[in-house]
Amino acid sequence: QAQLVESGGGLVQAGGSLRLSCAASGRTFSIYTMGWFRQAPGKAREFVAAISWSGTTYYADAVKGRFTISRDNPKNTVYLQMNSLKPEDTAVYYCAIRNGGIRSRDGEYDYWGQGTQVTVSS
Repeated sequence: QAQLVESGGGLVQAGGSLRLSCAASGRTFSIYTMGWFRQAPGKAREFVAAISWSGTTYYADAVKGRFTISRDNPKNTVYLQMNSLKPEDTAVYYCAIRNGGIRSRDGEYDYWGQGTQVTVSS
């Protein structure tokens, strides 16, 4: 079992920035991808960004150019720097981990964190 713990969520005004962190512990795979997803009220969970073990990144169109995903492999930690935030970015943000390369479907991730709330006011 792997445990993922997110932190860094909060309330911010539109145009502001937040940085989310997710630390993995317990079982981790030798080569793994870490991803961020989000779920707004009444909506399905959606892909935000992912980063492979080697540092390859992939973003949803809605966040491209505003969000940056990065990772610190020795610390088993992934970050999501969110700039130019919009009210439509309001959601619970989840990090997830999978064994292998980048995927954008949530069903292909093996372990999930508990989520952290991000609220962007207009």
